[in-house]
Amino acid sequence: MKEGGRKQGAPSPCAACKLLRRRCAQDCVFAPYFPADEPQKFANVHKVFGASNVNKMLQELPVHQRGDAVSSMVYEANARVRDPVYGCVGAISSLQQQIDALQTQLALAQAEVVHLRVRQTATLSNHGLSPASPTNSGSPSSRLMGSQMKPIFDMDMVDHTSLGESMWSC
Repeated sequence: MKEGGRKQGAPSPCAACKLLRRRCAQDCVFAPYFPADEPQKFANVHKVFGASNVNKMLQELPVHQRGDAVSSMVYEANARVRDPVYGCVGAISSLQQQIDALQTQLALAQAEVVHLRVRQTATLSNHGLSPASPTNSGSPSSRLMGSQMKPIFDMDMVDHTSLGESMWSC
């Protein structure tokens, strides 16, 4: 492919020229970035930014930066088509909310692990045993509790639907 243009003797115009119903010139600025087999890519960019504005932006940029600019415009245009009001910001906000919710779930799970370890240590202490005591080192439960590297319970057992309820009730 010739830099800044389209292939020699290409049988069909690029997606941009096809949508705009114009002849695709050899030096078409759209051809390298909007191939004929991806018409929706340019259609969304055209709908959001306008062909004239995209043309101006691409011509003002050095050739080595145009691909990244087109990728950004395509991403924003697709986001605007899905969410006309917020676009990319809506997607970013949604992802941030998911991160916050997952961090909360993680903190609750970690707190429950600490609570269960304290409870198990207290139970062993009440029976006169300690997690490192040689008298209980042969039992399967002592091997599990004595090792800090192994989890006390499987994290999949946490009920994620009841995060608002108290996790400390017995």
